[in-house]
Amino acid sequence: MWGVGPPAGRGGARGGPGGPPAVVAVLSGGLAVAALVVFATARPDLDSDQLFFLVDAVGAAVYGTVAGVVLARRVHPVPILLSLASIGVGLSALSYAWTKLAEVRPGLPFAGVLAPLQSTAWIPGTLALFLVVPWLVRDTPLDRRARLGVLAGAVVTAWFFWARTFTGTAVGWLVLPVVTLGLLAAADITYRWRCGPVSDRIGLGWLALGTALMAVSYIPLAVPGLPWMLTPLLHLATQAFYPVAILVVVLRQRLWGLDLAVGRAAVAGSLVAVLATGYLAVTATVALILPTDGSVVAQAIAAVAVALAVQPVRAWLTRRVHTLVYGEGDDPASAVRRLGRHFAGAQTPRRLLEDLAAGVGVALRLESVTVRRGDEALARWGTPTGPTEQVVLRDGRLEVTAPPGETLGPRSFRALGELASVVEAGLVVLRSSEELDAARDRLTEARLAERRTIRRELHDGLGPSLAGIRLGLQGARNLIDSDSAGAAPLIDSLLRELDHQVEGVRELSRGLLPPVLDELGLAAALEEMSAVHSRSGFRVDVDADVPPGRGGAVVAAAYGIAAEAVTNARRHSGADGCRVLVRAAADRLTLEVRDAGRGLDRNARRGVGTHSMRERAEDVGGTVEIAAAQPHGTVVTADLPWGPS
Repeated sequence: MWGVGPPAGRGGARGGPGGPPAVVAVLSGGLAVAALVVFATARPDLDSDQLFFLVDAVGAAVYGTVAGVVLARRVHPVPILLSLASIGVGLSALSYAWTKLAEVRPGLPFAGVLAPLQSTAWIPGTLALFLVVPWLVRDTPLDRRARLGVLAGAVVTAWFFWARTFTGTAVGWLVLPVVTLGLLAAADITYRWRCGPVSDRIGLGWLALGTALMAVSYIPLAVPGLPWMLTPLLHLATQAFYPVAILVVVLRQRLWGLDLAVGRAAVAGSLVAVLATGYLAVTATVALILPTDGSVVAQAIAAVAVALAVQPVRAWLTRRVHTLVYGEGDDPASAVRRLGRHFAGAQTPRRLLEDLAAGVGVALRLESVTVRRGDEALARWGTPTGPTEQVVLRDGRLEVTAPPGETLGPRSFRALGELASVVEAGLVVLRSSEELDAARDRLTEARLAERRTIRRELHDGLGPSLAGIRLGLQGARNLIDSDSAGAAPLIDSLLRELDHQVEGVRELSRGLLPPVLDELGLAAALEEMSAVHSRSGFRVDVDADVPPGRGGAVVAAAYGIAAEAVTNARRHSGADGCRVLVRAAADRLTLEVRDAGRGLDRNARRGVGTHSMRERAEDVGGTVEIAAAQPHGTVVTADLPWGPS
């Protein structure tokens, strides 16, 4: 995540459970505890400096804990700066407490050495937190703007420290460059959050807010006449929030395996900060209301309020931190609802799967998510580098990988199972879309085939025949005057040819849907077709038990299949007729066309008519079978869905 050095686990320096991390955590925590013990021993009166003391003590505990946990995974400039800040504010808190104790116990050793630290020790680390660290929080090498930001932050921090330590310059004159550069750092993070790569944006909004708050908290130092509680309370709130903002970036990208340990640290640190702030706020408020000798009563009331708030605040923080660490996997129902919103906004089924994969990855803080069907990767989010876990779906499988150094626990597996059902729904949508596209392609091909058939019949059959009839009529006209007896047979022959072509046109039109089909239903349309064929010498026996007046796609498909099967029987079977049997049950329509002709030719190629029958049936969810009849002949059987009208 950080913009300096190679990632941990791939050549980067890694920390360990002991060594520097333990030293930082113990030293920072020790300074905070020592400062509180010394402060309690001194028992000073309440003033504004004590609020700053609390800011330093809380900062030492929170920053020290965070720095120790991060250093346990990786040695890097960012946790080093956190360590510097925690030790600096710890020394500042101890210096203040030691000075107060020296006031009631004259001759206390090291009082002169420690006294200046309360005004200077906090400066380097604290200022670097929001003047230097924000420029380093990135997943790519530092660009020119970031390098300039780091340099400017280091210069302003060093200048502020030198001016306060060696020149005694008033704080008000030093605040302007600090606030300006801090807001510039927040603006840079905001720009990266809005315009940077999607993978680098996660959590940057919180870091931008935390950086801006840290910068703004220094403005009251340059504005005289403000309430004395405002500045330290503002610093206490912002410096408790800022490490959490950094952790948001780390946890939401699941860096270095900072999972449960940081979660507990965040709960503990935030709980201390919230309760301490509440204690001081209640104490200060009650002290202002009561007479001047009511400080003991104020402290007692504040202690009772804090004691009552411990459990509710801890439960509230635990829920928030669990959401931060585990993502929406801590609440699968919420994650499922959020994933479900993708169904309304996806432009294509493929894009829907990509959005769902990304949603699962972000919700569970995974390294990668891949949706597969067979060997085909339909959608992929992230790049897998570790072992893959699989969830088998009805139409495919979901493959996920945890971030480097981590494994998926029972909580993540349960959440993954809940989210997988949404991904499975996306696969169903994709399959339905593909089937619809295939059906549309088949329908288009069937229409093209029918048009080719009509064109062939018109071009190769009807067209030349009509041209021949025209020539014959011209010849008959020429014979009328010279040989009227010879013209009569020619005209009779032309009339027979014309009748034949008219029948051909009618036969061609029967492949289309006749008006009687919509008006009177399937049975009436089949009877009409039978009558037409019978007039030309081919007998068609119809036995149709179908409710009259029934229309729709299934009826149209049934008629088209019957018309094509009867035409094939007339042309190719060699029989003088065929039988059409139709039965409608509760949910199925069965159509059978049987002839007693020569039967199937195994060497014959399937023609347009055969494909047309199968495609008509498939378009409505049915099937067509063509088989040999017994003892001889051919039978065409169609099984079609038949729902309520």
